Amino acid sequence: MSKLILFMSLLSLFGCCRKSATTYPQDKITARDGSTITLTFYAHASLGIEHQGRQFYIDPVGESIDWKNQPKADAVLITHSHYDHLELPTVELLAKSDCAIICDKTSAESFDHDCTTMVPGSVAVPFEGVEIRAVAAYNISEGHTDFHPQSREDCGYVITLGGTSIYVPGDTEDNEDVLSQRDIDILFLPVNQPYTMTVEQAVRTVKAIKPAIFYPYHYGQVEDKTDIDALVAALEGVCEVRVRPME
Repeated sequence: MSKLILFMSLLSLFGCCRKSATTYPQDKITARDGSTITLTFYAHASLGIEHQGRQFYIDPVGESIDWKNQPKADAVLITHSHYDHLELPTVELLAKSDCAIICDKTSAESFDHDCTTMVPGSVAVPFEGVEIRAVAAYNISEGHTDFHPQSREDCGYVITLGGTSIYVPGDTEDNEDVLSQRDIDILFLPVNQPYTMTVEQAVRTVKAIKPAIFYPYHYGQVEDKTDIDALVAALEGVCEVRVRPME
């Protein structure tokens, strides 16, 4: 065997020539009980949450995302059945054999195997010390109510891990169900037009809920771009605003 062939064989053996898994932006947050919550920002509405060895995904969607090399899911949460929130092949790729699938009732119709069907007000406890509470997600602005009608009972979720509450509301405007949420530590709000919140609606919601940290998400991918800079400026002094690549 030539020296070149031997060298290339060793590289292959030790994985030096393999393409490494794609990495995505992450934030690490200390929960109220001192444990660590890791948020992973994939794109648009797709988020990952890791806590104490358990991996959660919310609306994992996107052919451009390197899902096959991401950690397998202990739980997958689906807010509603629109194409940018529910992608069955991706859920099946990520899910462990005992994965908890938690979804709204419309999405539940797409799954062949068992899932926990949520409606606004439902509470699921998939693991000890983990609570997931469903909050109604719907539009209220004139001309927009067909995008996400209240009657369909789409869901956002308040996920409590280590005593810390994370509210991921899915596609919604600042309806009374959203505005009434309290004791939220980490808040995500969708801000793409014309389907979800305007800058003004998002500001009103953040001021009502008063989270410690606010992440705008689910923006971009439309012609009418959200002015993220204006959103951040309007919330100066209200709470910590973190902008991550969620287009």
